[in-house]
Amino acid sequence: MSPVDIDIKRAESVTVTFDDGQTCEFPVQRLRAACPCAACRGQRERGQIAWPKPGQPETIAILHAQLAGAWGLSIDWDDGHSTGIYAWTVLRRWWDSGISEQMIIDAPSMIPTATTD
Repeated sequence: MSPVDIDIKRAESVTVTFDDGQTCEFPVQRLRAACPCAACRGQRERGQIAWPKPGQPETIAILHAQLAGAWGLSIDWDDGHSTGIYAWTVLRRWWDSGISEQMIIDAPSMIPTATTD
């Protein structure tokens, strides 16, 4: 999946149109809450909320966004966070599974478990 158009409304949404013609719109609050960086993933794996933290505003906006090579979008948020890269394949999988679904790629059922032979 490759994007052919990206529209960012900093306090509202990120809209990505893919090369197959599918247009996907992601609310910024959902994107921030589902940040795929290691720190946010670790918090969610421990049952904690990555965003918003207690006492933090529940509003968020994009300060800056840029392409991360050909495979994703890097976003700097107005809460100071900037380490997550949203891969095109992940964004498309979130969209295809239904925007009403939780947009988390590291849900327990998706975390690989070690096996021994």
